[in-house]
Amino acid sequence: MSIEISQFHQVFFEESSEGLEIMESGLLALGVGEPDLEAINTIFRAAHSIKGGSGTFGFTAISEFTHVMETLLDEMRAGKRLVTREAVDVLLEGVDRLRGLLGAARDGVPADADDVAATSRRLEALLDGGNTGGAAAAVADVTLPAVTGWRVRFVPAAHLFQTGNDPARLLRELMALGPSRIECDLARLPTHLDAYDPESCYLAWTVDLDNDVPEAAVREVFEWVDNDADIRIVPLAGDGPANEAAATPALTAVPAPDERRSGDDRRQHEDRRAGDRRQMAAAPATASIRVDIDKVDALINMVGELVITQSMLSQLAADFDVALIEKLRAGVAQLERNTRELQESVMSIRMMPISFSFNRFPRLVRDLSAKLGKQVNLKMTGENTELDKTVLEKIGDPLVHLVRNALDHGIEPPDVRRECGKHSAGTLTLNAYHEGSNIVIEIIDDGAGLNRDRILAKARERGIVGDQDVLSDEQIFDLVFAPGFSTATVVSDVSGRGVGMDVVRRNIKDLGGVVEVESKTGEGSVFRIRLPLTLAILDGQLVRVGSEVYIVSLVSIIESLQVKPDAVSSVAGQTELYRLRDEYLPIVRLYDLFDVAPDSQNLGDGLLVIVEAEGRKVGLFVDDLLGQQQVVIKSLQTNFRRVDGISGATILGDGKVAMILDTAGLIHLSRTQYQPARRWCAERQVA
Repeated sequence: MSIEISQFHQVFFEESSEGLEIMESGLLALGVGEPDLEAINTIFRAAHSIKGGSGTFGFTAISEFTHVMETLLDEMRAGKRLVTREAVDVLLEGVDRLRGLLGAARDGVPADADDVAATSRRLEALLDGGNTGGAAAAVADVTLPAVTGWRVRFVPAAHLFQTGNDPARLLRELMALGPSRIECDLARLPTHLDAYDPESCYLAWTVDLDNDVPEAAVREVFEWVDNDADIRIVPLAGDGPANEAAATPALTAVPAPDERRSGDDRRQHEDRRAGDRRQMAAAPATASIRVDIDKVDALINMVGELVITQSMLSQLAADFDVALIEKLRAGVAQLERNTRELQESVMSIRMMPISFSFNRFPRLVRDLSAKLGKQVNLKMTGENTELDKTVLEKIGDPLVHLVRNALDHGIEPPDVRRECGKHSAGTLTLNAYHEGSNIVIEIIDDGAGLNRDRILAKARERGIVGDQDVLSDEQIFDLVFAPGFSTATVVSDVSGRGVGMDVVRRNIKDLGGVVEVESKTGEGSVFRIRLPLTLAILDGQLVRVGSEVYIVSLVSIIESLQVKPDAVSSVAGQTELYRLRDEYLPIVRLYDLFDVAPDSQNLGDGLLVIVEAEGRKVGLFVDDLLGQQQVVIKSLQTNFRRVDGISGATILGDGKVAMILDTAGLIHLSRTQYQPARRWCAERQVA
């Protein structure tokens, strides 16, 4: 029975991505000078796994590129080469190229050959000109006889079969490289049948390959078993080994960086792999998530409890009697508890630590601070704080914008910091924690802080703020999120075009979150993002308008109150404002907005729900408050179309569909619909 190997591609790509993360974090932690053997071994193992996997699945370009990186790492861990800043930079660049090669292989598209070739040249130049010491130079002076082939001694470990490898397949691959003579060694076979284990490998082989193929081609045959076998490769010259002493107990000789398969051998190799590549290109990538086994066990236990409750209720339904009403109520209450716990268990499966997003920043901070000529220490806390996988995937880009902004605009150059009495190295802190049903992410820097006067002057220059407007610090700092706004005096590839911060706010808003800014001149700034833990479940307040039920997110509700008629003002005879303490809030009559027949149009007969979004407040006029509950969000845009003021829909317990209100959208509608009130509020500097 043949096995379709392409079914394992997705697992390979996921594991390779994890391997790249290990390599990158390990390289960033390496110190210059004598290599940290434990760290180097960790990086080497990750690279070796990627190389072995890519070779197995036929991604030759990936395995060949990784092999050169592996050679450099092997020299470091063998003590032949010191760790230098240049070597780390080139290896990090190699990680980037590997990431691109893996992405191209996954998507079935060509990789950027120019970038890969440039990095390969840098790696090979580093190997050729490296500090390997005098021993290597002495060997280079020895003139060796011409190599006509290779003698391969292949002694598999007894457990080789248990790793899924077949020596016969490896020998066939070796014989495909050219004419071969094979001798089988039976010395390890048990003398008695009782001692024979059918799952153990007792044979060994010596193969003379009569073809001057590159040594790298011979090594590639055994690259997937080099930890599970004793392999010795000796060059042949004439009638025997050219250098018998060169034989080593494992694959330790380092091939030249430019050794590759050539001619017909390479074409035959590519033809064998082409089927796998075509199959992989046709298969779409599937989204997946790794789940802790404890979460799976908890889910299985909850399903078991649910089955028991369902069985009890079914028995009650079959033999129902009025005398069993209390037992029925208890069963329904138990069902409610089981359902709630099952929901929590299922949602926890989608929860992932924010470290998956934070892990990209050590590299970004290292590279960008060097480019800007700044010294920055990165601190990360709360990396194990969990949030929904969907939120985690979408928050990445906003965080990158904010971190780049902090490095460019916030933290000062070393000389400026010293003049201000600060340490020459700035500190950038990423912090995450739970707060109620939200997750809070903070980007904190100890730089110069936001320049209040400069921001206000720039806003007035661009006409965003009137010349006579008086703004609070909070309102001024909020201006940095205006489209096209920037205080940078020089436009660079890092910042200065006013593109980014407005995108940050929009993306966070799309996730149902908000972003806040705190800053002190000379001390630094804090950008604080509040996000819901999940986009699938919403804590909502049910409100009724006539016969319709709407849901308002609890996060956006400030308070609910009975309307006092003497606190209502009318502007231009059509727009109503409600005076709440020192603020004037526009009143949005939901029945008018959604064309619904209300119980009463008299404000005194209903309630105002005060909501806030993007720093602005309005009062939603409703007939009644029904209660609070968690609701499952269904996309309205996917199943129907986008509706202003509506963010989605849900199905209530009685089977009716209820609309989920988009608070920010309602505020925008109220501002565009009621222009006279907007002007009236602006003149009096109220909300």
